[in-house]
Amino acid sequence: MGSRIHVFLLLVSAPILLVVAQTNQDFVALKSLIDVWDNIPPNWVGSDPCGSRWVGIRCTNSRVTAITLASTGLTGTLSGDIGSLSELQTLDLSYNKGLTGPIPASIGNLKKLTNLLLVDSGFSGLIPATIGSLPQLSILSLNSNSFSGSIPRELGNLSNLYWLDLADNKLSGPIPVSNGTTPGLDMLTKTKHFHFGKNQLSGEIPSQLFSSNMTLLHVLFENNSFSGSIPSTLGLVTSLEVLRLDRNSLTGSVPSNLSKLVHVSELYLSNNQLTGSLPNLTGMSVIYLDMSNNTFDASDFPPWFSTLQSLTTLIMENTQLQGQIPVSFFALPQLQTVVLKNNQLNGTLDVGSRYGSQLQLIDLENNMIVDFKPRMGFKINLTLARNPFCQETEGTTNTYCDIRKLPDSKYSTPENNCNPATCSAHKVSSPNCRCAYPYMGFITFRAPSFSDLSNTTIYTSLANFLMQFFQSHQLPVDSVSLSNPTRDTDNYFVLTLEVFPPSDQDGFDQTGVSEIGFVFSNQTFKPPHNFGPYTFLSLSYPFGYFEGITGAKKSSSTAIIIGAAVGGCVLVLLALLAGIYAFRQKRRAEIADKQNNPFASWDRNKNSGDVPQLTGARSFSFEELKKYTNNFSETNDIGTGGYGKVYRGVLPNGHLVAVKRAQRGSMQGGNEFKTEIELLSRVHHKNVVSLVGFCFEQGEQMLVYEYIANGTLKESLSGKTGIKLDWMRRLRIALGTARVADFGLSKLRGDLEKGHVTTQVKGTMGYMDPEYYMTQQLTEKSDVYSYGVVMLELVTARQPIDKGKYIVREVRQRMDKTKVGYNLQEIIDPVILGITLGGLEKFVDLAMRCVVEEGNERPTMGEVVKEIESIMQIAGLNPNSDSASTSASYEGAIKGYDHPYSDDSLFVYSGQYLPSKVEPQ
Repeated sequence: MGSRIHVFLLLVSAPILLVVAQTNQDFVALKSLIDVWDNIPPNWVGSDPCGSRWVGIRCTNSRVTAITLASTGLTGTLSGDIGSLSELQTLDLSYNKGLTGPIPASIGNLKKLTNLLLVDSGFSGLIPATIGSLPQLSILSLNSNSFSGSIPRELGNLSNLYWLDLADNKLSGPIPVSNGTTPGLDMLTKTKHFHFGKNQLSGEIPSQLFSSNMTLLHVLFENNSFSGSIPSTLGLVTSLEVLRLDRNSLTGSVPSNLSKLVHVSELYLSNNQLTGSLPNLTGMSVIYLDMSNNTFDASDFPPWFSTLQSLTTLIMENTQLQGQIPVSFFALPQLQTVVLKNNQLNGTLDVGSRYGSQLQLIDLENNMIVDFKPRMGFKINLTLARNPFCQETEGTTNTYCDIRKLPDSKYSTPENNCNPATCSAHKVSSPNCRCAYPYMGFITFRAPSFSDLSNTTIYTSLANFLMQFFQSHQLPVDSVSLSNPTRDTDNYFVLTLEVFPPSDQDGFDQTGVSEIGFVFSNQTFKPPHNFGPYTFLSLSYPFGYFEGITGAKKSSSTAIIIGAAVGGCVLVLLALLAGIYAFRQKRRAEIADKQNNPFASWDRNKNSGDVPQLTGARSFSFEELKKYTNNFSETNDIGTGGYGKVYRGVLPNGHLVAVKRAQRGSMQGGNEFKTEIELLSRVHHKNVVSLVGFCFEQGEQMLVYEYIANGTLKESLSGKTGIKLDWMRRLRIALGTARVADFGLSKLRGDLEKGHVTTQVKGTMGYMDPEYYMTQQLTEKSDVYSYGVVMLELVTARQPIDKGKYIVREVRQRMDKTKVGYNLQEIIDPVILGITLGGLEKFVDLAMRCVVEEGNERPTMGEVVKEIESIMQIAGLNPNSDSASTSASYEGAIKGYDHPYSDDSLFVYSGQYLPSKVEPQ
């Protein structure tokens, strides 16, 4: 009987323990976010984000599948450990201005990600190319940040992408298109939205970008620096509805086949340098047309304008129009605004008696109109200033000669048959006359099909759409208010939006705010069609004013009825499982905490505690290093590399140190950082710079080295430090480095407990074995490859442009060209030209054998040492002499060679190239 109960308990507890293990796997990644974020949700406590229902975290089968934290006030950076959430499908961190820094490349590990939403935050840097490796990605919204650089061509691999919004950043360069096996955006045949406006993109708009296979609805390229002509291939994208090419430097004529875009309702071509005849748009369903400020050929007012029965807005300022405007044009039923100033229109203006009932403004300033006779009841805003008509009537009262525009709308959603409430500071009276804290922001429509902002029906229809949406999605919203409509300088239509909480609450909790933010960042909410594409920019929400507000009401407890016959057994079983669960939860939480902060038991000023095991190095506090470097001042900045910046510091005892401060995107996990400093602390040799200490707190990772003032290898070999190494000294460096360091990358980066080598390799990638990128494993032959690159640096005196591989490639190309050997005159350092080159060719040959593609064809490190010794004998040197000579010139050269302060160094101290055989000083 006892064994049966034992088996039963195992069967029941096994899935529970599996759930705990999976949840804890994701907790470790979320814990890394907690370490670098401030203002996290208050209920992010414990170690079970799924079971505890952390705010913004959605789980499926105990795995984190969504993080939605829009508008929650987060500050900090996006940790690279985000890539560990392998089941994540949605990531929304929009409207958090305090989130800064780059997107980590590890984002490309989220192979199940469908929605990546980082709208209106503080992110910067390059858009990582690894985003192109997300096969399921459907919505990519990175708009309204500070991203720079070019658009990654790898985005063309996103075969399931529906929405691509990169607008309002600092992106530059051309739009990438495919070439052979190289991807480009022309491959995005399922994408409906290209929103690239308000950037610094340049070059021609590639004709290859568009084809009949595309299904684009919106092409928004406004306000960039595009040049060249409008590609005629645009006419092949017959699905297109909105086209904005305005505010660029486009030239040439408008392709005639644009008239085939019969579904285009908003067409913006203004503020370019277009020439030729006006395009004939007969047959199109254009509603909003703006071709102003171009250099078209002079032409009479086109009769086809009168065929555009849906036209609401015609903006043709400064387009060389002449002749008379036909009366039939003003009879278009939907017409609201006509701006035709700065042309050569002439004759008598006649708007007829049947002009459209929605017509609000006719602006004909600076034309050649000689007469106008208004008909009975004419109340349209008309401007004829700077026309002959006004010159002839000068001195008389003629309101049409004033410069007039449509008045700004003062609309604000009215109260619902109630008296506005008098609210205290920070609260706002809702349309239902109740004081509350609304969720506020600006909803910006990038291409609306109307121009009359005085028509209140457009606001009521939008408000109704919003409320219907919130109700159908069961979001806790009482009412919405719209106000302050305006056209901004980008010709966008902007509204202030206020969303009010339910009547029994003063405000939203973080869940409510993030849910509302998500419907905008994710474009889940669809406005009426005439509003066109939009974006939402949120204002910070005042959570602090009503702490303690709960979100949705908790559901009442549900009674659990247990049959009397089995009640006792079930209670015992539940108690036992609860004990097992609690114990394992606590144990895993402790492990997770230790993994994320492996320095918890470390005494800062003594080598006590069980982690890390340091030799002669100490732990510094952030405040200490801040003080020693004068608050990381620019005057103390002595170097910059891919790892971060390096600052000169002065310890209380007067010793100079170099503090290497990791930038957010290059930081490692806690265990990796711990392993690195343990290894570095054991390296003690006269030719290797010493580790003084480290800092791991306040989301920072810093390494503290002894200060070396001799400069880099590159500077040493070029004579900048007064050291001019000849060929023989370089041989001593090569042999000394091989004997002292032996690189040992594969040995020291291994995990003895797990029996494998880590795949999280940091540092200078150009020294990396090419096989690593295929196998993700480092071997002793990987060390040989890395050392071979250094050997080539010794004779070329060049640092790798792309971290090593260009040196290897260049030497190979020289070899291919000569067919019979190396053209040494072109690849070696001019410093050693003219010196007897005894053994130099053999040295280059040995280096090239070290960097062959396949590891099994490379020599061993022992063989390399023997061959260098042989080459030294050829050069007339004694290989058995002290390889670490104490002569002044050689000592200085070595120190310069091992300079750790920038990416020009041999050893970039971030855990990659460390000696496996440490020789004591």
